[in-house]
Amino acid sequence: MRKHAHRCHKNDTYGKTVLENGIRVVTDTMPHVRSVAMGFLIDASLRDEARAQSGLAHVTEHAMFQGTSSRDALNIARLMDTMGGHVGAFTSRDYTCYHATVLDDYRTYALDLLGDILLNSIFPADSLEREKEAILREIAAGQDAPAERGHMLLKASAWPDHPLGRPILGRPETVTALTREDVIYFVHEHYVPDRMIIAAAGNVDHQDFVAQVRDGFWRMLGQSQPAPSPRLAYQTGVTIAHMEVSQAYFSLGVQAYPYAHPDRYTLHVLNNVLGRGISSRLYRRIREERGLVYHIDSEYHAYRDGGMWIIEGSTAPEYLMTVLRLTLTELLKLTTLEEPANDEELWKAKMQIRGEHIIAAEDTYTRMSRLASQEFYFGRHLPSDEILAQVEAVNGCMLQNLANEVLVDALRQATVAIVGPDSPEDYHVSEVEELLTGLQISS
Repeated sequence: MRKHAHRCHKNDTYGKTVLENGIRVVTDTMPHVRSVAMGFLIDASLRDEARAQSGLAHVTEHAMFQGTSSRDALNIARLMDTMGGHVGAFTSRDYTCYHATVLDDYRTYALDLLGDILLNSIFPADSLEREKEAILREIAAGQDAPAERGHMLLKASAWPDHPLGRPILGRPETVTALTREDVIYFVHEHYVPDRMIIAAAGNVDHQDFVAQVRDGFWRMLGQSQPAPSPRLAYQTGVTIAHMEVSQAYFSLGVQAYPYAHPDRYTLHVLNNVLGRGISSRLYRRIREERGLVYHIDSEYHAYRDGGMWIIEGSTAPEYLMTVLRLTLTELLKLTTLEEPANDEELWKAKMQIRGEHIIAAEDTYTRMSRLASQEFYFGRHLPSDEILAQVEAVNGCMLQNLANEVLVDALRQATVAIVGPDSPEDYHVSEVEELLTGLQISS
């Protein structure tokens, strides 16, 4: 029996339709702009790889641009450049996304190109081998970047037995071993309609866009088979890697909420107070007042089934232990009544988040990305008014409760990764472990 398209929701700017084959189409109409951003979000990532095939999702993303049954790689590249905007793709820890931002005159061409890539790629064997070589260079470049290497070490240490701890790019030995058949099987298994969200924002009409997507993707059929996801267990520990660099780069992580957790807005505000922006505590007290770092900040990284609150920075090797001690002290002050977030910090954090959210909403790519990710994580559209109201509702009591709930327990299992010169007189694993233990006891 033929399934009928299901119209889920439509208001003045937002529309959602589920097509007959299960593809979800969401749009955000911005009639006063001349651009259209569209994204094809696919629920396929490193979560779907076997450990021995680490990097397969990312290799597949690259292979998609190497030729279709009607276009070779050069024709694809020329068409991408001709449209004047930007066409590309990325692989995250939760999904893969193919996207394009073009003048509204070229929206049909962009949709046709991305549809051709997703439906008709032929993955030429020689091109795939060249792309694998390029990815090996990309992996090597990441290993040469101490801040990036430290970040990867942190997640590998915190989630050693879960796909979230693996590098998105894979490892050199696993990427080298991947075959054309591996890519074809991965696409067949995971690039299916019920794993796909097609989002568009800008000068686009919902009904017209749905009709074009239906015409382009009607023959995409099949359903995904749910696979059990391993339990996400967070591990404490200290990892140090040595490089010939002048600075010591550190990443400190504590366990945090998954993406869709109801207290996520409170955590965003708390993160802003701690380490986001030049008026944050970490920046003021470690850089501005002491001059010990050039850069230090904190970020909340959230995924489907878990998250991590991360503080990163760099300093001279001889100052590393001092910077780590000061950083952990600021974390502890937020978990106790010694120095909770005050009214001014709370107001500043909420105003900064509000301003960034509104300014970013003027960009079609940002609006498209929000549409796609909201549909992926929540199964619905979250209007800006709802998001800003939730941020505004955060108060000091909520902030302090969250600080105690998240940080006091999480700091007992803090994870630290350090990349720097081999200078044991300045820092070593046991010294960092003692620092963590000492602060935990004092809390």
